[in-house]
Amino acid sequence: MPRMARTGTSTFRVLGIDPGLHITGYGAVEFGRGEPVILEAGTMRTTPEADMAERISQIHADLCDLLGELRPDLVGIEQLYAHYKHPRTAILMGHARGVVLLACHNAGIGVRNLPATHVKKSLTGNGHATKMQMQRAIQALCKLKTLPEPPDVADALAIALCAGRTELARTQN
Repeated sequence: MPRMARTGTSTFRVLGIDPGLHITGYGAVEFGRGEPVILEAGTMRTTPEADMAERISQIHADLCDLLGELRPDLVGIEQLYAHYKHPRTAILMGHARGVVLLACHNAGIGVRNLPATHVKKSLTGNGHATKMQMQRAIQALCKLKTLPEPPDVADALAIALCAGRTELARTQN
């Protein structure tokens, strides 16, 4: 994984990605000068009726544009999790996640893989927090006037915050 070269006074930018075939949430957060600052957050959407190749191609193109625009130093992404009751969901999410990893690799950007339970616990104290609990936690932590919508945006911001905090802890030791 490419390493970030940082000094104690430098800032760095983390892009959190919540991958999905229909909606991929993203959130860019800057660290290094006091409290983390949200730079941008939103979603990339594909057409559910399109075939798989078209959908992953669209995610890849949109993400490459986003990486070029935001120029993150690090990308945080949720580790793939498969629940035995919903194996198809994990397979489908794996397609979107793979495209994200490919785009980051091709751009030379390091990726921090984070378990969902770790992200949830670091922000809410509960590794099994609901979508609404995550949205409220992000709203409070980032001092937002409204809940981040859709929940994919809150999840992406949570991933960015968790990845950035992990990177800060790693570089300060």
